[in-house]
Amino acid sequence: MTIAADRERLLRLARAALIARVRSERRPEPPNDLQIAASGAFVTLYCRDELRGCLGTLDGRPPLVEAIVRLAGDVAREDYRFKPLRVDELDDIHLEISVLSAPEIVIDPAEIVVGRDGLIVEDGTRKGLLLPQVAPEHGWDREAFLNHTCVKAGLPPDAWRKGATIWRFHAEVFSERG
Repeated sequence: MTIAADRERLLRLARAALIARVRSERRPEPPNDLQIAASGAFVTLYCRDELRGCLGTLDGRPPLVEAIVRLAGDVAREDYRFKPLRVDELDDIHLEISVLSAPEIVIDPAEIVVGRDGLIVEDGTRKGLLLPQVAPEHGWDREAFLNHTCVKAGLPPDAWRKGATIWRFHAEVFSERG
């Protein structure tokens, strides 16, 4: 899944899409020569090292470049947890992109590795996802990570112990901060 050679181009493209959306301009067209397969992607915004937005998709059908352009623009305005990004905030924003591997079902939660694995917990129509970097950022152990993923899904924290399906995935994470 490595996309190391294309990281800078993807970050520049995401930045251009973010700026275009905030300024109500037309978003950039993804270049045709940047074809990368992925199962999903997330674009995360930080303002002065504080989370300012995060949106993603698990749908790997559109090319990764198209997904990143769309997500980078959408995260500026459509993450319901935050007010829309303003032009005067752009200089304080840095972007992070997470390119996801295909999720796999977890049979034994003891196999989950904090810091390597991202999690999806699903029960009925409820689904929650946390990226691999979230648990270390908050100092969570495996159980806390599972509990918080359940809460993100709108489930009780212990739903993972009571029949909810657990998925794990890996992510290639890179940002404007290196």
